[in-house]
Amino acid sequence: MEDITEDLKIVPRAKKVKSHHKGQNMIAVASGKGGVGKTWFSITLAHALSALKQKTLLFDGDLGLANIDIQLGLMAKDDLGSVIAEIKTLNQVVTHSDKTHCDIIAGRSGSAGLASMPIGRLQILGEDLTLLSQSYHKVILDMGAGLDKSVRILSSLAENIIVLCTDEPTSLTDAYAFIKIMSMQYPKCHLNVVVNQANSVREGERTYETLLKACRNFLKISPPLLGVIRRDTRVRDSIRSQMPLLSRYPTSEAAEDVMSIARKLITE
Repeated sequence: MEDITEDLKIVPRAKKVKSHHKGQNMIAVASGKGGVGKTWFSITLAHALSALKQKTLLFDGDLGLANIDIQLGLMAKDDLGSVIAEIKTLNQVVTHSDKTHCDIIAGRSGSAGLASMPIGRLQILGEDLTLLSQSYHKVILDMGAGLDKSVRILSSLAENIIVLCTDEPTSLTDAYAFIKIMSMQYPKCHLNVVVNQANSVREGERTYETLLKACRNFLKISPPLLGVIRRDTRVRDSIRSQMPLLSRYPTSEAAEDVMSIARKLITE
């Protein structure tokens, strides 16, 4: 197994971040279905990118059921709610996480008002986020489950959209539905697939092939496989302890798989 502990040493932040075209450095993580490990993956991916010397921002886009700060045990002084209420600007609610060495914009759990934001306000939020992204190498958008307008509009900001799924039939069905809607509404979006909680790499590839076959037959598109994350009992333990997997179990199989995905994103 590859030893990734060297990558996880705290690295100095880049003094200057190159300017990006709109959305070029933004990565949306969506699923179409809850319970597939989307928030855990977003946190771990942001941590991995930070370990690879990428100045990274993690944005909790699950409007109404935010939980990035909960998984990390992070006490954010301000959150997205203050931005929506026009009390503070987006850059004023950025919180740094020492655990993952990246910046975080926390959401606000239990706020129906955020989940039902008007399209105009969502677009303004998207423009502000795009502007803020110019200060980072990578921006990870942890999207909510489902296919509502907030998920679609915010996901469309990103140049890369990662669709996370498992081998469960409902997960594959919802992942297909998300790919279908996004490819129809935003035909230029770049969709990738990551299979989570796979019993093995080969099993994960089979799960992907099932989804790919449906996309080819009915949508005439072939979203590429970005990676497979193997099932790892240490993931649950790290979540319970509110510690990032890459810190608690840096040589675990799941940690190795996410690091591999992060390297691909940097290379591409």
